Amino acid sequence: MEAARAGRAQAGLLRQTRTCDVLGGDRRLVDGRVLADFCGNDYLGLAGHRHLVAAFTRTAAAEGVGTGAAHLVAGHRGEHAALEEELADWTGRERALLFSTGVMANLGTLQALLSAGAMPVQGRTGALCVQDRLNHASLVDGAHLAGAELRRYPHVDAHGAARQLDARPGLPALVATDGVFSMDGDVAPLAMLATICQERGAMLYVDDAHGLGVMGPQGAGSVAAAGLGAKDVPVLMGTLGKALGCAGAFVAGDASVIEAITQFARTYVYTTAMPAALAAATRAAIRLVRTDPEGRRDRLGANIARFRAGAAQLGLRLMPSTTAIQPLLIGSTGAAMAAAATLEAAGFLVVAIRPPTVPPGGARLRITLSATHTPKRIDALLDALGRLPRALESAAV
Repeated sequence: MEAARAGRAQAGLLRQTRTCDVLGGDRRLVDGRVLADFCGNDYLGLAGHRHLVAAFTRTAAAEGVGTGAAHLVAGHRGEHAALEEELADWTGRERALLFSTGVMANLGTLQALLSAGAMPVQGRTGALCVQDRLNHASLVDGAHLAGAELRRYPHVDAHGAARQLDARPGLPALVATDGVFSMDGDVAPLAMLATICQERGAMLYVDDAHGLGVMGPQGAGSVAAAGLGAKDVPVLMGTLGKALGCAGAFVAGDASVIEAITQFARTYVYTTAMPAALAAATRAAIRLVRTDPEGRRDRLGANIARFRAGAAQLGLRLMPSTTAIQPLLIGSTGAAMAAAATLEAAGFLVVAIRPPTVPPGGARLRITLSATHTPKRIDALLDALGRLPRALESAAV
């Protein structure tokens, strides 16, 4: 372990935790400096919303902080049950099941779906899992955990997914994809994947961590934005810690599927339930997102358009994303780290994303936009990007 850590440090790939205290809005206090946050996932700026804070504190005062038990023991509260019902209604599915984190949701659900009841074949479960090459790590790990045969297809290549399914006919198969890809910001070809899965009898699983709340009617996510329903995407995962401003995750689908996941997902069965106060805050967030009385989705859309237009004027090589995730491809790890440090000196918190999170040579600045960013703040960031030194020359068109 120490040798591996030292090797990562030598390659400039060592990750370190920094304390980022919230000062309100998009401001963070980092190492004594006040920085504008352009790397978080609070896309609608709901994490500090007064309605969420009130719901959390009211429920915590009544029920305490911790639940003290797993859902299936004595930890399932009325707020949890109500939240699951609201999530199912919002996403147009029969049932939803809460998990403590998105990683746990993906690990447990894929382990349950791909291994429960499948006959072992040469040490594997006999199930096939086909995934986009740029899927979140937890989707990949979930397939490995289940012992399934994992086959990858080129990024957003639906025909590539079809070829992988056709290469192993007769196996029970599941296709898993991010809805919005966390490091590239682009959207999966969900309609094509749904058709391919229906034609071949495969199940489609969508991780909509970065689409839920900001895309589609009532913010119901990338699946809803693509005009797809429960029959097209039988299993939908969403996180509660990004656009909803809280924490945790859920999986939604038909009642029979959710019941199977309840029984066989070890990351659900063997962990303490999230605080009831957090579930109450999430319910408040869902109400705000569905009705959007403050026009936060419109503000986010305007901020995305403003940033992309300004970047185009500067000749910056943004990746082709229409979402809140706007990656600026740099290439080398050293240049990306230097660019992030320069932006921090100018007052902006923009993290450099390096391998192994992204492929070798794919280091980038992962710039994320929020409804809380003002036009003045966005223009100031663009000005700082335009004044970056030679470290960013390789990113210019």
